[in-house]
Amino acid sequence: MKALFIGGTGTISMAITKQLLSQGCDLYLLNRGSRSGALPEGAKVIQADIRDENRVAELIADLSFDVVADFIAFEPSQLERDFRLFNGKTKQFIFISSASAYQTPLSDYRVTEGTPLSNPYWAYSRNKIACEEYLIRQYRDNGFPVTIVRPSHTYDERSIPLGVHGGKGSWQVAKRMLEGKPVIIHGDGTSLWTMTHNSDFAKGFIGLMGNIHAIGESVHITSDETVTWNQIYETIADALGVKLNAVHVSSEFLAACSKDDLRGSLLGDKANSVVFDNAKLKRLVPDFVATTRLDQGIKRTVSNILEHPELQIEDPEFDAWCDRVIDALDQALASIKG
Repeated sequence: MKALFIGGTGTISMAITKQLLSQGCDLYLLNRGSRSGALPEGAKVIQADIRDENRVAELIADLSFDVVADFIAFEPSQLERDFRLFNGKTKQFIFISSASAYQTPLSDYRVTEGTPLSNPYWAYSRNKIACEEYLIRQYRDNGFPVTIVRPSHTYDERSIPLGVHGGKGSWQVAKRMLEGKPVIIHGDGTSLWTMTHNSDFAKGFIGLMGNIHAIGESVHITSDETVTWNQIYETIADALGVKLNAVHVSSEFLAACSKDDLRGSLLGDKANSVVFDNAKLKRLVPDFVATTRLDQGIKRTVSNILEHPELQIEDPEFDAWCDRVIDALDQALASIKG
């Protein structure tokens, strides 16, 4: 198989890239080269910025592919560019959308590909929906061979998956746990959530590549394991070898008092119970099984981060914000009790 990935070194795409190369895929990565150290050996790199459409068109003029996948498209205009570049040059175009595009709040916590797409809380999700709508029009009107993939919360060994964290990543929450400080969990921690290790996601994705039954289809790829946020944070604390000191805070309150876009990532995503039905994926990829249980994946992630200080990026601003939120709750409780 001859494939081109636009991107290829992110949380989701890196695992796919590595698995494909191990299987002997003829893989090209269209990449700016800013993270050249992360480029896996064996991939053929087309060094360019995808935003430079004319330059990319020159570089791929004599190339065609079985599969082209864009991991870094977020707005319809970027897909319009992709259509101009790859229409007639690929047998399948895979767009990485988002499971956050599904109806929020859900009318049924069980999510299938037939669940309506609607998210009034998060512009990111609405843009993904608009991207999907554009591509489906191109499929219907011009025969553009599109497959839409919707990841949910996918993680790897470089970052601990969390509900609430600052703009510099998740390490500061782990640091608070290690120091015995209280850690914020949104809501009461009992809402249901699904986390998927990127190695499992890659198996489902690769099964869709070159799959004629996936053309014109939308498919989400997730684990079948469902956990609560309390279980997630307990699992992280256990991997760190510490006792969890949890403080539960209303998602609406967190969104209202944060400078970050918690309205989108919480109210439009993680604050809602979500259970994914992967029946469609398993029909298309019969041997798909997500085999990395959350506690196993978290232990690997925590171990890797503790072994690599460069991944331990501190976030003093987020740390101070957590203290202020918790202190405000303590003061409110004290004033009510008199």
